[in-house]
Amino acid sequence: MDALKKKVLVARRAPAAVIERLAAHFEIDAVPDDRVLPPDELRARLQGKAGAYITGTERITAELLDACPDLRAVCTMSVGYNHIDLAACTARGVLVTNTPDVLTETTADFGFALLMATARRMSEGERLLRDGGWKSWAWDFLAGAEVHGTTLGILGMGRIGQAIARRGRFGFGMQVVYHNRSRLAADTEAELGARYLAKDELLRQADHLVLVLPYSAEAHHCIGAAEIALMKPTATLVNIARGGIVDEDALAAALRKRLIAAAGLDVFEGEPRVNPALLTLSNVVLTPHIASATLPTRQAMALLAADNLVAALTGAVPPTPLNPQVLSA
Repeated sequence: MDALKKKVLVARRAPAAVIERLAAHFEIDAVPDDRVLPPDELRARLQGKAGAYITGTERITAELLDACPDLRAVCTMSVGYNHIDLAACTARGVLVTNTPDVLTETTADFGFALLMATARRMSEGERLLRDGGWKSWAWDFLAGAEVHGTTLGILGMGRIGQAIARRGRFGFGMQVVYHNRSRLAADTEAELGARYLAKDELLRQADHLVLVLPYSAEAHHCIGAAEIALMKPTATLVNIARGGIVDEDALAAALRKRLIAAAGLDVFEGEPRVNPALLTLSNVVLTPHIASATLPTRQAMALLAADNLVAALTGAVPPTPLNPQVLSA
């Protein structure tokens, strides 16, 4: 099949520059709006398509791949790829790509902003003010947790975790401790001023715990009631990684009982649905999965996904493949 005649699906509304770039190479079937395609419609629209440009909302399963035998490349406009069955794609010779690096600094900015908002009770204060609840001053009125000079715990020390560590150490004089599947090189630890700890000890020591680990079956609910019980009652927990890493029922119960001081969540297990137990609590800051949401960063993610798809279907090496063994096969 000639590359110019290959068909690709753009599964969600995308920037005009993405459509223009893909249209220079392929016949495009572009979904013009931001609805999530139901599985049956996604399967139907992928018939005869060599490539798929998707976001984090489209699930690529083994069953879908078997129903779409022409599919050769799946390029997601996201860093996370737990919505894609990578093993099934690899087994069927389907190349998968994601969009790392371009969102590291923006996401770290937001992670630290969420930490600050959580520690200093900003969301709670704004709600109280808007509702007319600010009546007078008191020495402990909306007193939150200190950030400067405290201990920053990071669970998951990849690119974003390291960027958050730099903000904490150099911007706020924090002591940085971390846990990761593999320990960082000694020179990287020295540059970050970071100490490696076992997970349980990290939970015990952190004044502010930030979750930045990738989602996997092993990471599912890796922060639950037992883990939260190890944390300081004055501690805060921030999740900018993936929903499902935190047991939200256990977290809501802990927040209600003040077993920890507060939490800030940008991701949720059933998103866009949010656990109703969290919505009733004043000591949790909730944001709708927007850690990478600046226009320059989202555009860079979108264009990287497009570049990946063009390369994958025109015989070049994509910039960021997740299963490069497919290329050699």
